[in-house]
Amino acid sequence: MHSASRMHLTLERISSLFRTELRAAASVHGLKLVQLEALIFLSVANRYSDTAGAMGEYLGVTKGTASQTLLALERRGLIAKTPDSDDGRVQHCRLTPDGAAIVDSTHPVAFLTDMPADDLVEGEKVATELLRLLQRGNSFRAFGQCDGCAHFKRQGTRHRCGLTRERLSRRDAGRICREHQPNAQRLPVVP
Repeated sequence: MHSASRMHLTLERISSLFRTELRAAASVHGLKLVQLEALIFLSVANRYSDTAGAMGEYLGVTKGTASQTLLALERRGLIAKTPDSDDGRVQHCRLTPDGAAIVDSTHPVAFLTDMPADDLVEGEKVATELLRLLQRGNSFRAFGQCDGCAHFKRQGTRHRCGLTRERLSRRDAGRICREHQPNAQRLPVVP
């Protein structure tokens, strides 16, 4: 078996282990896997990415699945939706305290939190580089962290998105965005 085949099998197995762990965590809360994945995504998404479209793109699900997932989470009181101030057709989603509590109790998965810190740092570097390679090779969006983006502008202690020209809070600067453009000078964190 050649290296690419071994790598493929290894990544498939890692993915399977994560999904098994997340599926078990989701079932504890009466959720489907995609619903827990949506909550986790919304916990790290910024205001440009906290929509059904961005979530669907990030999770690789259809628009219908994304909409139905968010509707189910809203009915359970795990998210709240608010219309966009510029485009009323767009709904921004945020976690409610109950939704945030579920994310806090299930993410990251236990087998990662039990790993030695040095192993986590090294593993994250390798995984991030592999993710970047896959995204570049398949033209997927990066969904990187704002403060590692080419659009990110520091103005003293304040931050601004150079794309939208809007101010960014310190919290927004540390969240992921679907408009992310990698900045060669700052390495983005890509969850």
